[in-house]
Amino acid sequence: MEVTTPDQPIESGWALARDLPRDRKIAVAAASGVLAVACFIRFGFSGRAVVDAIFAATLVLLTAIDLERRLIPNVIVLPATGLVLALQIVLFPNHTLEWLLWSLGAALFFFIPALIFPAGMGMGDVKLAALLGAALGKSVVAAILVAVLSAAVVSLVILAREGLGARRKAIPYGPFLAFGGVAVMLLGGR
Repeated sequence: MEVTTPDQPIESGWALARDLPRDRKIAVAAASGVLAVACFIRFGFSGRAVVDAIFAATLVLLTAIDLERRLIPNVIVLPATGLVLALQIVLFPNHTLEWLLWSLGAALFFFIPALIFPAGMGMGDVKLAALLGAALGKSVVAAILVAVLSAAVVSLVILAREGLGARRKAIPYGPFLAFGGVAVMLLGGR
């Protein structure tokens, strides 16, 4: 689902972040801080830690917005993808092709389902996958696997609780992609 349209101002994406309930804003700030500290513990004081702290904070914010509004704002995900990609290329120039190809590949992986069944997969998820590819490179495959499996588990729990009538129930997919990205970033190897 797109956030901005030709007749809608670009600030609408940031307004979604500003309009989050106070408790959710506090949770976003706390989770972003914890993940940033975890990045510096895991990677030391390095460029990798800076990139991953930015990546993690962005994922937390996008998760909160997606849970609240069921969309991933272009005004946040696109600049974050550009920034992460630029930092990756500057800090790790010998992996430039990897960052670019995996970002594009992850986006394409979700673009096809979004074309086939737009009610089930939004374009925000496609752009979020591009961010994951830009940050994780080839490890995005593991992040997508974690996302798919965690979404399947939650879906089965919903089906068990609510019965077969819940098959048509929509759940935001961005949080699962974010979970996969953070899990692979902190636990996986690159």
